[in-house]
Amino acid sequence: MSTAPSQHATARRLTLAAVASAALLLLTAGPAAAHVEVKSDKAQALAENVEISFDAEAESDTAGIAEVRVILPAGIAPGDVTYGEGPKGWKFTAADDGYTIKGPALKAGVNAEYSVVVRQLPDVKELAFKSLQTYSDGKIDRWIELDESSEQPAPVLKLKAAAPGAKPVSPSPSETASESPSASPTPTAEPTQASATPTASASAEAASDDDGGMSAGAWIGIGAAVVVVAGAAVYLVRRRAAGQQ
Repeated sequence: MSTAPSQHATARRLTLAAVASAALLLLTAGPAAAHVEVKSDKAQALAENVEISFDAEAESDTAGIAEVRVILPAGIAPGDVTYGEGPKGWKFTAADDGYTIKGPALKAGVNAEYSVVVRQLPDVKELAFKSLQTYSDGKIDRWIELDESSEQPAPVLKLKAAAPGAKPVSPSPSETASESPSASPTPTAEPTQASATPTASASAEAASDDDGGMSAGAWIGIGAAVVVVAGAAVYLVRRRAAGQQ
């Protein structure tokens, strides 16, 4: 009796196993390597005049980072944040829920490193700074998810417990001035108008990505890998069958 049918069955099982293995490997792949790092030498609850440094890693090989939009965590008011250092030519603009820094696009592959100074940190254990970084070609990396194991985790600064006797400070002078009717409207009108669009877009981007799940690009990659593996397996089956005739 010919053993061809049993060999064909074995080949089919190998094909299915190869396809399943490829799909499983892609589905269980870890989160993206790039992200936004945050650190501070004074990461302590209720600490004052704290410099916080950010390092927004570049993902694109063809376009440079041109803007970073940050949504501040609860307990930090935009008026309590001032610009420290950043890429040459970049400007800082406060928004209703955070701030934006932007300027000439960096070279492709160059990280956007900058710092801000916070008047006082709130009395909490950690602070999440949801960040959206925009490239010169319009692509946006959305580091806004609060799960550290997710594909797009927001940068989180963990704080030590407040020092004994530390207390919240009074509202900042900038906040008091903005609420005063005698303050001139001219200086505040332009920043408010400039920040209206980024604030709305950032909120929309955050809302659209909070659903989680894998991106369309990831599913396309999985489908392509499965097709390649299946095609190779079918080719091997046909070649073995032809050799046995």
